[in-house]
Amino acid sequence: MSQTEIRLSGAGGQGLILGARTLAECFLRQGRKVAQSQSYEPTSRGGLSRADVVVSDDVPDYPLVSALDYLVILDQCAVAASEGLIRDDALVLVDAERAPQPPQGAFRTLSLPFIARARALGNERVANIIAVSTLAEMSGLITPALLEDVVRARAPKRFLELNLEALAAGRDLAREPA
Repeated sequence: MSQTEIRLSGAGGQGLILGARTLAECFLRQGRKVAQSQSYEPTSRGGLSRADVVVSDDVPDYPLVSALDYLVILDQCAVAASEGLIRDDALVLVDAERAPQPPQGAFRTLSLPFIARARALGNERVANIIAVSTLAEMSGLITPALLEDVVRARAPKRFLELNLEALAAGRDLAREPA
């Protein structure tokens, strides 16, 4: 891996920054160099939110995304924010329910039921963990064991079991036929 750019995007309150920090910690544990940034509208819930991770074997050339390799979109409000930044060979994962009109381009786009799976687990707030797990599984950038170690270290004890179920749901979702 020379340099890889990842964006998690959606609406405020969806745990996107937590998801990006989880990814960043995984990459740091692999010995990679990471730049993580975020942007969100002043409304804490419902406004556009995005969190970016630039990971490299060396210090990233530029700490902000400019050509996304991976993009996760959990809400329609975030679709336009990444237009023009998605590489032709990128993988774009969008929530089928909340982002029914995904970005268009040469890149590979998959509409997946992140929020519906989270709801099935009893809490929509773990859609971010399901999406991160799906991304990790589909990209091969992070092993399931490493991702689980980081989630175990970061999740509050009372939500640990739910987060572990979300990781499993994300892996399962990645393995389902598209």
